Amino acid sequence: MVLDDDERQEQSLIEQCVLQNQKHLKELSSWGIGGPCSYFLHVSRPSQLIAAIRYCRARSIPFLIIGKGSNCLFDDRGFDGLVMLNRLDQFEAIEPGVYRVGSGYPFNRLGVRCSVEGFSGLEFAGGIPGTVGGAVFMNAGADGQETGHVIDSVEMVTMDGEVRVLRRSDLAFGYRRSTFQQMEDLAAIVAVTFRLVPAETARERQRALLERRRKTQPIGERSAGSVFRNPSGIGVSAGELIEMAGLKGLEMGGAKVSKVHANFFINFNGSTSTDMLGLMNHVKERVDQMFGLELKEEIRYIPYRTQTV
Repeated sequence: MVLDDDERQEQSLIEQCVLQNQKHLKELSSWGIGGPCSYFLHVSRPSQLIAAIRYCRARSIPFLIIGKGSNCLFDDRGFDGLVMLNRLDQFEAIEPGVYRVGSGYPFNRLGVRCSVEGFSGLEFAGGIPGTVGGAVFMNAGADGQETGHVIDSVEMVTMDGEVRVLRRSDLAFGYRRSTFQQMEDLAAIVAVTFRLVPAETARERQRALLERRRKTQPIGERSAGSVFRNPSGIGVSAGELIEMAGLKGLEMGGAKVSKVHANFFINFNGSTSTDMLGLMNHVKERVDQMFGLELKEEIRYIPYRTQTV
């Protein structure tokens, strides 16, 4: 592969950053848990991201791309590879109600911004602390709305560093599921175009949803959002099952089941990943014993060492 001058400059920057930088992942996690990564890179342009992916692929270096770290549990030992902090935060209004947004753009800011401008579809996002890329990958949703409902197209990068554009017709979404979760060649989501509809009540609804969230969730504490997915077809949420099992407030090391919302686990006293995994496993076993239901994790555990890319 022949590189042009811009690509050579990006490659040189990547090499300098990769060789010189380390980072403790607890600084990048909403849980405040995680040891150091071997290499660290702050990515602010798509060209940097692509160059870094190609760099890692050529050298068989495992890599991980994160946004707000609000849906991840990092290992106490850290990550034996390159961690890229996604700050692709461009925002472009293509036409009224149609927005092209970088995958590193804060999802809660997007929800507020669109609602203020009078467009509906992402009011729920005002209370989601992650990034656009994470919300699309997980198909984040609440209160009858889902990210996938309003996606027009997605720009992604493959493991070979190639850019690909997927239209809405190329994608499938379900409860906390998206096409991207099954893509073996997906390296990163770069940008997303959303298509919303006008609604005079959008701002009012967004504020109401955020206020309800503040009253029913442990805002301000170190959590990672909902730990488990809601079981399908039974009309009872994961949080309700955990509460009915008598586990609200349960502590294990520095980890605790929130007393405000039982599907939120809190790092209240220097929790390690071992503490949090132990608490999660205990809750799963107890719920299974009492109700015959196996809870599925919504959060993603990142081990110290992964398979070589």
